[in-house]
Amino acid sequence: MNLTIIETGSPTLNILVTALFVILLTYPILGGFSWFIGAFCYTFLFKHKQREWIDIPAEIEPFITIMVPAHNEEVVIEDTIEYLMNRLNYTHYEVLVTDDGSTDSTPEILARLMEKYKNLRVIRIEKNKGKAHAFNVGVNFAKGELILSNDADTVPEPDALWKYVNYFIQKESRNIAAITSNMDVQNRSTLVGKSQTVEFSSIVGIIKRTQASVFGVIYAYSGANTMYRKDALIDVGMFRQDRATEDISIAWDHQFSGWLSIFAADIIFFMEVPETLNMLYKQRKRWAKGGTEVWLTNFRRVFLHPFQNIGRTALFIDQTLSILWTFFFWISTVLFIGRFIYLLFAGSTSDVLFMIAVAFVFVCFEMLAGALQLLAALVIDDRGRKIKYFMFAPLYMLFYWIMNAVTILMTFLPAVKTILGFGTGVWVSPERHQK
Repeated sequence: MNLTIIETGSPTLNILVTALFVILLTYPILGGFSWFIGAFCYTFLFKHKQREWIDIPAEIEPFITIMVPAHNEEVVIEDTIEYLMNRLNYTHYEVLVTDDGSTDSTPEILARLMEKYKNLRVIRIEKNKGKAHAFNVGVNFAKGELILSNDADTVPEPDALWKYVNYFIQKESRNIAAITSNMDVQNRSTLVGKSQTVEFSSIVGIIKRTQASVFGVIYAYSGANTMYRKDALIDVGMFRQDRATEDISIAWDHQFSGWLSIFAADIIFFMEVPETLNMLYKQRKRWAKGGTEVWLTNFRRVFLHPFQNIGRTALFIDQTLSILWTFFFWISTVLFIGRFIYLLFAGSTSDVLFMIAVAFVFVCFEMLAGALQLLAALVIDDRGRKIKYFMFAPLYMLFYWIMNAVTILMTFLPAVKTILGFGTGVWVSPERHQK
């Protein structure tokens, strides 16, 4: 029996192409079920979970620098600084804001706050060169050996600092480069915001848990709130300034250099998410471009040494399949629509119905796999308190998957351009709404 689907003239090539076709065809389904299983692996097998918290007396607290890169953040910066100064259950820390060429009232707000708080420092960078550059400049002025990256629209839970420190003081923790925490949506007033609550639970609640427990590596830090060991930042040359997503790049740089990266599901931070489709699309374009840049940057290193770290190679293969699936999705969609229209005008009713039935079956399986993934994520994340947001799961699965496919396609060539040396890290101020 000939099981090949695509005929190339070479039996070996037929098998390889057919296998790739089947993998790409079922990738969303297999991926959903895999992340679902990964949640259980994290629950029962992951060895780096913090099982007990140690009280850290103020007199022996490690000094921490909370780094806040900022560019035109007049709407949110004051509330964030006030929170960081008054709500954290920790004593020995400073807040260091790197003002990256803000042209709004951010500098005036920061100047006023510096008079109020002695442990607030501001470094003014006259020309906007991007978040990575601002962070790298700030590292040189940071007093702490532990540096918390904190976006201007993000706040950690009050116990976050001493929880982070608990990870760094564990036995055999000297090779830990960074602890990245568990994100939660702060603004849930719109349908887009509520849907992202489901999405972030899916990404953080399932995927990062699976990456950490099964692969032993994580794909990306949460750039909005991650605590770094200063020595680990310096060891890898700090953040790449020509990348769209510095948090993905440095996670791979750390892990390639032998450092350990940890996902801490029990440390929560709250972030502002895009509330309009236009804002969301711009954010996802940046994420997609950054992911492709990291994939292109590390392709050769993984390809030449696939067995150096099996978990990292497996994670890289998944990223490769994700990118290939995007192109497969759009090509197959165009072919499907073209054939559907042709058969419709040709009057071949039975073939049209068959195509609809096959598409319906695949969509059902994809929805089932996605629903299981999201349900498991909402149950295990934040002790099941987000389960009420499961009603927004269909919107996430139908809309966000398509948006991810669009953004990867639209940013692939710009990512290649960056790798060839024409990239820039300059950031554009996100749209903010006055509270």
